[in-house]
Amino acid sequence: MIVRKLAVNGDANGYYSDRLSAQRLRKCYEIAPPRARQYLDAEIRHVASRIYQYDVVLELGCGYGRVIEKLADKARMLVGIDTSLSSLQLAGKLLTGVSNCRFAQMDAAVLGFRDRSFDVVVCIQNGLSAFKVDPSALIEESIRVARPGGRILFSSYSEKFWKDRFEWFQLQSDHGLLGEIDRDATHDGVIVCKDGFTATTISPDEFLSLASEFNVDPRIEEVDESSLFCEITV
Repeated sequence: MIVRKLAVNGDANGYYSDRLSAQRLRKCYEIAPPRARQYLDAEIRHVASRIYQYDVVLELGCGYGRVIEKLADKARMLVGIDTSLSSLQLAGKLLTGVSNCRFAQMDAAVLGFRDRSFDVVVCIQNGLSAFKVDPSALIEESIRVARPGGRILFSSYSEKFWKDRFEWFQLQSDHGLLGEIDRDATHDGVIVCKDGFTATTISPDEFLSLASEFNVDPRIEEVDESSLFCEITV
């Protein structure tokens, strides 16, 4: 495992770098109710189905390595980047002995990689919204580092998953991992906490609008009635 530090900008006012990182982030997934666990597993299975053994894969917002660990036997090499050094350090500890994984502290919208470095770029579990960066810049960077014929996978939440998603976020709030949820401001796919944290989603039309800024042909697919995937082939 290699953890190295590059220039990093803030994420969601430091929420994922500071408050919701490392073991606290891990706890969010450990307390996930059964339907949320099904959603998380379905996302990983879908991503795994788009990866080949010879691929070099980049995950944006890898956290403590939850997804990369499940994909390690699917690809030749995996690189995870995140803004939280503590999460990356935990990933290094948890994945000790997994020789084909590397980690770097980096801003997903200003990637420190050469053009055409990866066969697959992965940004799932609503990362395009959660990172709180310019989504167009993030898509542009993902396209830049993808090889010709490479796949880029973004995901957001399906509107069909709203009830279960809210239940999961309420559990995180109850455990003190998120701030108290502002129920008056929380609706229509947007979860607002009284400490300033906000979790939004991206609709199919919004994905298509973002992709229309580039010379790509996106494919929108709903998975498990919980995730909405936008796949771009470079």
